[in-house]
Amino acid sequence: MKPYPLLILAVSLAAAEGGVAAAEDLIERSARPFLSAPTLTIQPLADGRGGRDIITARNGHVLAFHHHTVRESADGGLTWSPPRDVGPDAGGKVMVNETNGEILFINAEKGFLWKSGNDGQTWSREIIRISPNKFKHGSPDTVPLGVGAFQPGITLRFGPHAGRLLLPGRIFGPTNSNDVEWRPYHYNTAMFSDDQGATWQVSAPFPILGSGEGALAELSDGRILYSCREHMGKNNRFFGWSYDGGELWLNPFESDVLPDGARGTSYGCMGGLLRLPIDGADILLYSNLDTFAGKMPTKVGASTTAGREKITVWASFDGGKTWPVHRLVSAGPSAYSNLGVGRAGTPSAGKIFLHFEGGEKNCDERVYVATFNLSWLLNGRTLHELIKK
Repeated sequence: MKPYPLLILAVSLAAAEGGVAAAEDLIERSARPFLSAPTLTIQPLADGRGGRDIITARNGHVLAFHHHTVRESADGGLTWSPPRDVGPDAGGKVMVNETNGEILFINAEKGFLWKSGNDGQTWSREIIRISPNKFKHGSPDTVPLGVGAFQPGITLRFGPHAGRLLLPGRIFGPTNSNDVEWRPYHYNTAMFSDDQGATWQVSAPFPILGSGEGALAELSDGRILYSCREHMGKNNRFFGWSYDGGELWLNPFESDVLPDGARGTSYGCMGGLLRLPIDGADILLYSNLDTFAGKMPTKVGASTTAGREKITVWASFDGGKTWPVHRLVSAGPSAYSNLGVGRAGTPSAGKIFLHFEGGEKNCDERVYVATFNLSWLLNGRTLHELIKK
């Protein structure tokens, strides 16, 4: 018997439509905690500069770090504990090992970390071993890796390197100096660990000189997007990709939408980047300043905080190709920021956290945390219209 082409076509179309519907249902179910009534709250957490580490422990408690102390919220950012000391020399960069739940506070420059196996309640100090890259950069006994002003590290979830710990970092040139004349020789890089953080390997350089202060986000196909500040050009934000679990960084490009600090300046500003834990979609968030109030420094690459204001969050629904949504969080002075997100099944579920520097008159007066959800960021738009299959 000959097949009936129209019937086969109808069945195929129905199957395709069913697949699309199933994918949309998966996204909708996973995104539901983020789409409750729109909400935004902003609270001060500490005096002085900071705004560089906010994470959610496996028990759903949110931890906001400031130098060597941490404050904890057990109710999704509504209230916060007094500051607790992690350790007398704690500092560097924080991350959650998603494989075993340990929280690592890593000082790559000195070669040690503070570790917590009980969601940040108590900490112990351990020595780690860091192997430099092929330029002999990145270990404490060569040109050390700076990791302080970066988005927290990530645990890879997809592909052959699932479980790998990956931490963004910066090489401060051959003299390990942050002086202006050495900034053209700085470059972003990363370090990774495949043994739960005992040993680390510094990766190849990000292929843009003058870069620093970055963030990483893994997409569902295993690619890793690197966002980095750039100190030497009148540019928007720079990005690049890794296709091998963070060992090699390729295909750098400048965003045509996302700013790097005050627009039109050459100094840039630390910004946050993360992928929301929503199945079936690569929804990315980015935080930085959305202003033209900045002024060019007298020397390219020189330090300037003039005009730092209007901390803003952008959203991409296609893995960073486009950024159709953005919303102002605070119109006042603001600067460094990073992003965190809650965990399903806990009081932090569906919450997004923006940890940022700001103030009433200057951008370095205190550290705040803004707590909001995706509904607030969408501002009346829907995921259905924004996610293109």
